[in-house]
Amino acid sequence: MTKGPDDSIGFWSAAAIGIGGMVGGGIFAVLGLSVELAQGGAPVAFALAGLVALVTSYAYVKLSVAMPEQGGTVSFLDNAFGPGLFTGAANILLWLSYIVMLSLYAYAFGSYGAQLFPPIWDGVAKHGLISFVIIAMTGLNLMSVKSVGNAEELIVAVKIAILLVFVGFGMMSVDTVRMAPSQWAPPLSLIAGGMIIFVAYEGFELIANTAQDVRDPKRTLPRAFYLSVGFVILLYVAVAAVTIGNLAPADVTAARDYALAAAAKPFLGQAGYGAITLAALLSTMSAINATLYGAARLSYVIAKDGELPPFLERKIWNRPAEGLLITAGVTLLTANLFDLQSISTMGSTGFLLVFAAVNAAAFHMSARIGAVKWLPGLGVVLCLGALAALVWQTAEKHPARLSVLAVLVGLAFLIELAYRIFGRRKSGKA
Repeated sequence: MTKGPDDSIGFWSAAAIGIGGMVGGGIFAVLGLSVELAQGGAPVAFALAGLVALVTSYAYVKLSVAMPEQGGTVSFLDNAFGPGLFTGAANILLWLSYIVMLSLYAYAFGSYGAQLFPPIWDGVAKHGLISFVIIAMTGLNLMSVKSVGNAEELIVAVKIAILLVFVGFGMMSVDTVRMAPSQWAPPLSLIAGGMIIFVAYEGFELIANTAQDVRDPKRTLPRAFYLSVGFVILLYVAVAAVTIGNLAPADVTAARDYALAAAAKPFLGQAGYGAITLAALLSTMSAINATLYGAARLSYVIAKDGELPPFLERKIWNRPAEGLLITAGVTLLTANLFDLQSISTMGSTGFLLVFAAVNAAAFHMSARIGAVKWLPGLGVVLCLGALAALVWQTAEKHPARLSVLAVLVGLAFLIELAYRIFGRRKSGKA
């Protein structure tokens, strides 16, 4: 990361954090799922999900400028609503959502990596690689992340470059008929298709964690948030358009878990297929490393606030190791036990609820943070409306998965409630 003479973060570095957080592996994992649900309207689905992210980024801008703290989302909710049950449960839901994101990245790593093995080994290779990458990145975080941290910007540049090549060459052979409105899924399915892949946008909130170290935050943070989200919306819409325009929806569905590589093959050949596979492996590996790092520290911050047990505050080798190991262990189970759609649905549900809470925080503190009140209010409506569409689609197509969503949200409240009742201390801010 490039820093100035005062060792602070500049505009381009802050924007790179947001772009890298969003294009961190999610697009490789959920592209096929979006096409399966939205059909020829997949580019529209990505645009709709991007609109929710863009409106929510306004709340993050105002909160980050007014409260430049390393806790990011956790600090915003604590400042707005105090250390009550709602805030504690929302913070734990954020931690659980990060675990789901880790599972999504690991699942994508396993799915793309399995294509390098003979078809007969597909299942074994996929789950073996899922477990390998989680364990390997956990070990790296326990020892030293410096070398990988130094490589993060290079990895981000490589995967963005590969995706831009994919879009540049793919646009020349797009069949626009496949994206005609007649090929779109019905409106509610289209919206639900966009919201189930909302996880591909969640990474912009990482910029908030850097606010304390940003140069000229009043100028830098708004530009970094809006540029990163805007750029990624355009990139995702273009990637979806190229995929739909070059590969029949049935073929995308057949290769759902590694759709981006399959979509590159018709116009880039085997070399393109290999390049996208390599980009997916690098991208998901770096995303797992960065998200493990962040999730472990998130559990540390929440524990410091008294909303998780104090043993999660303990450090080994100056790292919150116990939180890291618990996070990795739960990720191993989630990634190996659930399918792609269940993982993506859980992740999108978690982040839509958390982002609704952040918009509510900006709405509640609009006078204090200088926000136009109706914009975060619109953000609450969009997040909850998107969640309603996602729940509707799940109930319509896969009603059994509603129990998974209920468990995710219920677990956050139960953990917080149980700790408040049986824990050995009250909230640190009570």
